[in-house]
Amino acid sequence: MFKVLSILAAIVAFCVVVLGSYVRLSDAGLGCPDWPGCYGALTVPQSESAIQSAQQAYPDKPVEHAKAWKEMAHRYLAGSLGLLVLALAVLAYRHRQTIKTPWQLSAGLVVLIVMQALLGMWTVTLLLKPVVVTLHLLGGMTTLALLSWIAFRHGSEQQIALPACQQRWLQLALVVWMAQVLLGGWTSSNYAALACTDFPTCHGLWWPDMDIGEAFHLTRALGESRDGGQLHLNALTAIQWIHRLGALVVLGWMLVSVRFLLQRPASKRLAWGLLVIVLCQVAIGISNLLLQLPLVLAVLHNAGAALLGVWLVAIHARVSKASY
Repeated sequence: MFKVLSILAAIVAFCVVVLGSYVRLSDAGLGCPDWPGCYGALTVPQSESAIQSAQQAYPDKPVEHAKAWKEMAHRYLAGSLGLLVLALAVLAYRHRQTIKTPWQLSAGLVVLIVMQALLGMWTVTLLLKPVVVTLHLLGGMTTLALLSWIAFRHGSEQQIALPACQQRWLQLALVVWMAQVLLGGWTSSNYAALACTDFPTCHGLWWPDMDIGEAFHLTRALGESRDGGQLHLNALTAIQWIHRLGALVVLGWMLVSVRFLLQRPASKRLAWGLLVIVLCQVAIGISNLLLQLPLVLAVLHNAGAALLGVWLVAIHARVSKASY
């Protein structure tokens, strides 16, 4: 039961991350002006009287059903994930003598889900403040990674023996991935994905004019500089360009990881899978720039980042318990 629930929870977590990116990228993040309901109800207002009541309660927020339903679908799915994680925590504690996963990890996941709910609330009440949106994405990816690790931990796959230095490199790949997730979330939450649309240069330059200090000032509101003015192009350019540089680091790190994994017959499938995912991510990222960020490609880029994290966790689960 625990193994089945952990796999189901990991799948639902992946869907929550992808759906959350779709909601954000389709500008439906404020489809409901309150939290956890929508215009004071547990569902989107449908009847004429319900819509009138919603408009009276929120006169500055007209009801947009398409956006509201996207936001509520995300909340319903996230709520289902919370219930699954709670069930895992109960099972892990009750059967802590036989289950491989420490019950403290499952309990920590419950705390993480609560924090995610709070970040979801603050995303709405603080009007998509970039640092909150980015942390919400990071929390979602962390939840997915931990649930995936629990699911893989209960598998019976053959362990892969690698030298200690290669094992550490593969483990640090998760840190590199997480750092790039942060940069990607910061780029998306600041709407900086199209700050420069040429490739491989930016505004025709290899090192464009950038304001890095303003770009990564964490406490500012969406679209505003630290002094309350409008965030200028140099700051948005810095956000996107640093994300590009991070992508180069990820690509190089993963190519070295692929080389390590190809040295063992048992890990060749993992190596080729990692290579395909990384190359697809690079291709989708470039296509987003050249095609002006079509919604389907933008969502696929988020899904690819999530899939890369899951694949790295699968690798980590295979090599972490090997004997050297």
